[in-house]
Amino acid sequence: MGVEILPESERLYELASQVVEKGSELGLTVGTAESCTGGMIAARITDVPGASEVFKQGLVTYSNRAKRKLLDVKKTTLKEYGAVSEKTAKEMAKNGAFITGSEACVSVTGTAGPTGGTEEKPVGLVYIGCCYNNKTVVKEFHFKGERQKIREQATANALILLRECILADKGQE
Repeated sequence: MGVEILPESERLYELASQVVEKGSELGLTVGTAESCTGGMIAARITDVPGASEVFKQGLVTYSNRAKRKLLDVKKTTLKEYGAVSEKTAKEMAKNGAFITGSEACVSVTGTAGPTGGTEEKPVGLVYIGCCYNNKTVVKEFHFKGERQKIREQATANALILLRECILADKGQE
């Protein structure tokens, strides 16, 4: 039996459904802190019937100023590490959980392209963070493809990380 390849929109819906289902089952709430995905994660979650029981709030903080003002990302973090960094993703997730009043918050920051990349931080570099029960994990990804494809891959992996954090904490992996 081969692996079924789902169209991206179906795959994103399936992943978001799993997050909503688990969140509802466990009685927890979720928030998002997004940059390069521009609200795509929140949109996928709210596509799912029943999301209102789980999803509290999403913040799209595309600019550094928005990251500082809405998510309390430290100015020194942005200056020293940059917006596309593990440290920024960690602060976005941790502060996002507090600000949205959610038990879990997923964050995404990266370079979707086609411009904006550097040798050190190329197009496709994305950091995804998840804060749940005061534990924050961040993963680094290097996605390939056009801007939309990178954003979809970041959204899918953010939903996967969010689901993994919830399940790991509840011992349900």
